[in-house]
Amino acid sequence: KYKIDTKIVRIFNTYGPMMDKNDGRVVSNFINQAINSKDITIYGDGNQTRSFMFISDLVEGMIKAMGVNYNNPINLGNPNEITINELADIVLNFTSSISKKVYKKLPSDDPKRRKPNIQLAKKILKWQPKVNFNKGLRKTIEYYLKEIN
Repeated sequence: KYKIDTKIVRIFNTYGPMMDKNDGRVVSNFINQAINSKDITIYGDGNQTRSFMFISDLVEGMIKAMGVNYNNPINLGNPNEITINELADIVLNFTSSISKKVYKKLPSDDPKRRKPNIQLAKKILKWQPKVNFNKGLRKTIEYYLKEIN
């Protein structure tokens, strides 16, 4: 209507240093529980999958989106899936935590799988995530540990 050049990006699970420790997302929850030696709370059987994108990859994708002549939604996310159980195990390992995994009832609206299709981002933006999940998670854990001390 007003001929404004808009951009629409659909952001999928993003993590990284400076995340609010109380934001309620699974990465920050697991890290906080592990470094505080509290039980790791897993909803359901933990076999549901998620895909996690490091913050610098998101920023790069958003900058690229601003520079193209395309105004429809574009997914920005990491298509590499891991299970919630795998995430918990990695966090426990990286933090050397003595925490235990505990399982609670899965909310009825919790998706079994989250995996973004980023083909449009690859084609239009020439973008895909670069940061390895384990490397990004280590940086995030280091940040949380520094914040505690």
